[in-house]
Amino acid sequence: MAIILNIETSTKNCSVSIAKDGIQLCLVEENEENYAHGEKLNQFVDWCINGAEINLNDIEAVCVSKGPGSYTGLRIGVSSAKGFAYGLDIPLLAMDSLQVLVESQINTDVDLIIPMIDARRMEVYTALFDNKGNQLTETEAKVIDEFSFEDLKDKKIVFVGDGAEKCQEILGHLNATFIQTYPSAQFMIQKAQQKFEEQLFEDVAYFEPYYLKDFIAGKKKTE
Repeated sequence: MAIILNIETSTKNCSVSIAKDGIQLCLVEENEENYAHGEKLNQFVDWCINGAEINLNDIEAVCVSKGPGSYTGLRIGVSSAKGFAYGLDIPLLAMDSLQVLVESQINTDVDLIIPMIDARRMEVYTALFDNKGNQLTETEAKVIDEFSFEDLKDKKIVFVGDGAEKCQEILGHLNATFIQTYPSAQFMIQKAQQKFEEQLFEDVAYFEPYYLKDFIAGKKKTE
């Protein structure tokens, strides 16, 4: 059992939680349009520590959402998590950002959970999960059109994430619910505790975010 600091910055939501033995002690988060994670993340950690009524040195592990998602958000979150792990000499844990979304829908009355993190325009980062949270397909950057997920039209689906709402009109013919939300550190707690107990630690020196796509500035060239 452990006191674990959880950090989620893969989208516009800057989110921090602290849990003890898999039970949340405190959650601090804010959805900021301008990605003010760099300014607010450490402040949120301080507030969370105070709210949990613990000391910084009481933290026994840090878990970070590793991506996919915002290049800037992930870089800030992972850098901060590595700093805490190195500075406090504690293990570093990592969790897929899509899994964080899925954890909010575990055991709901659906056949499939499909998380969607907005990747701009009609593209999303996504994968298929069953209602127990098991990943069924590889994570991909997928452009959504009216034919997307056509082979799943006989399934009961929940689309969840900040990419769900923009896809609702196109995918409205499916037997699906669309939940527009952001990954939150409150949904990292159980997996982080499990990873800690199984000692699934990351290498602090070499761990990097899972960007999925390279960072590209400007417009793509056309053939």
